[in-house]
Amino acid sequence: MGFLGQSRVWRAILLACGVAWFGSISGLKAETTAFAPTVSTPPAEPFAQPAAPLAAGYLHDKWLGLQRRLDDDMVQLALCDGDRDGCVSPAALRLLAIVDAARQREGRARLGEINRAVNLAVRAVSDEALHGETDFWASPLTTFGRGAGDCEDFAIAKFAALRLAGIAADELRILIMRDARGGDHAVAAARLDGRWLTLDNRRMAMVEDADIRNYRPTFVMDRDGIRRYAPAPILAGLAGAPPEPVLPASATSVAKIAAAAVD
Repeated sequence: MGFLGQSRVWRAILLACGVAWFGSISGLKAETTAFAPTVSTPPAEPFAQPAAPLAAGYLHDKWLGLQRRLDDDMVQLALCDGDRDGCVSPAALRLLAIVDAARQREGRARLGEINRAVNLAVRAVSDEALHGETDFWASPLTTFGRGAGDCEDFAIAKFAALRLAGIAADELRILIMRDARGGDHAVAAARLDGRWLTLDNRRMAMVEDADIRNYRPTFVMDRDGIRRYAPAPILAGLAGAPPEPVLPASATSVAKIAAAAVD
């Protein structure tokens, strides 16, 4: 391998180390109290509402498992990003093409590019149809390999694409929200200029958290773990006509997670 080839490999390795944003998970103790009294300080979290760590239970364990698979995907994506010709993953190349387009933009336009492109690249399909399970959280490469997923799979893929496009890990979240009919929905969220924008597979346009109505947030996830929002009423009363969904709402598995989470 020549000097240029070696340089490309070392660049990819360094990039891979730089994007493994989750850090060690060995320090997280499953036996910790499931709902600690510590709350976040607004506007640290979307919706400027208090959220407390969820340190045990079904949802906590699912998030830890996803973090491990996300770390693996991010290493592969970083290696492919540093050596496109040597990349053996078509799914990685498809996702990186979206990231490349987003890198050409700044600010809100960068976030919007990822939201729209992922919405168009992935079909909304239920976990039962795709995986034969009622609750499967796919990693980004799994979602792009199949070209399909449900709402949390869209959110996870956008979460990874935003990080690769240069958005700081502290500015990214995955949200689970409950609507007035009792259904749950997952979206990605990114903070821009101190405001949280949601990236939703049902909308091409991004909506600020303060403008979301007929939902209440239930859980928020990031590289540091998962937190549960304090109980709150459904946010209602949005002025004007409600936006129309741009994609069909898939039969999502997140409707089952609130009941399975340990109190």
